[in-house]
Amino acid sequence: MKLTFLGTSAGKPTKERNVSALGVEFEQDNKWYLFDCGEATQHQIMRSRLSSGKLETIFITHMHGDHYYGLPGLLSSKKLDTAFRPLTVYGPKGIKKFLECVLDVSLANLGYELKIIEFKADDSFVFDKFTLKVLALEHSVESFAFYIKENDITNKINEKKLRAMGLEPSALYGKLQKGNNIILQGKELKAVDFTLEPIPGRSLIIAGDNCRPDILGRYLEEIDLLVHECTYTQEDYDHLQVKIMHTTAKELGMVVQKRSVKNLIASHINPRYNKNSTEGVEVLYNEIKHNYKGRLFIANDFDIYRLGRNSIVEKL
Repeated sequence: MKLTFLGTSAGKPTKERNVSALGVEFEQDNKWYLFDCGEATQHQIMRSRLSSGKLETIFITHMHGDHYYGLPGLLSSKKLDTAFRPLTVYGPKGIKKFLECVLDVSLANLGYELKIIEFKADDSFVFDKFTLKVLALEHSVESFAFYIKENDITNKINEKKLRAMGLEPSALYGKLQKGNNIILQGKELKAVDFTLEPIPGRSLIIAGDNCRPDILGRYLEEIDLLVHECTYTQEDYDHLQVKIMHTTAKELGMVVQKRSVKNLIASHINPRYNKNSTEGVEVLYNEIKHNYKGRLFIANDFDIYRLGRNSIVEKL
């Protein structure tokens, strides 16, 4: 499973970071999924290895502009790219009204099927490779996280055992994979005897803006990967004259350590933490790491990460 960060800034774009967008790919799949679509996401896609023609589904975490203002441009460019694959947009209440208004006023004729689905907390959806559950977060507007559970692999054939019996890969392998017994040299081979133990699917949460990471509760326990905002250090947040409902590095580290999260990728970085300031992203990393002993990454634009079946995240 690969994650490509297309935008990692909080609130507004900077010279280093665009606003929120994340592409997710599964192995042996001819499509990919986009989580959030901030302004200029289509530009970021063009600079990445991803293709708008293979984009099939978009998920929007909440109705703040830095998470969905990129939709009109991306949807329109899809037509100009002659990418007519149907597209589904999942989002909170309001996303349907927004898109229908934009498309109506601009007289856009997309030329492909666009489906808009508004969800609420605890809704679940089933896809080819995974199931997805919508989880409520705490923010200044309704905000959500997506709990993704990859399907288990339950029909993997013991090829080594079959080859040892003299059966090379053939159509008979396919019959065994479907659970059918076969006859080889007059002897019945039972599918159950040549099927490996199921390989558990990976699990991750991709969260929108949120001031309480602990609100995810039991969904965090033993999860393979959490992608979560980390907008401020605790000290900077404490000195804000107007408190904004975001997560601090200290709080994030404490929660994921308590819940035994295996891997954490922090994103949604406040523009104050940049290469030219006295405080770079290292202060966020160090504050999380002080409290969290798992694998930690601070995402940058165009970073690509792989979540392996061994539950280890690696930066590519």
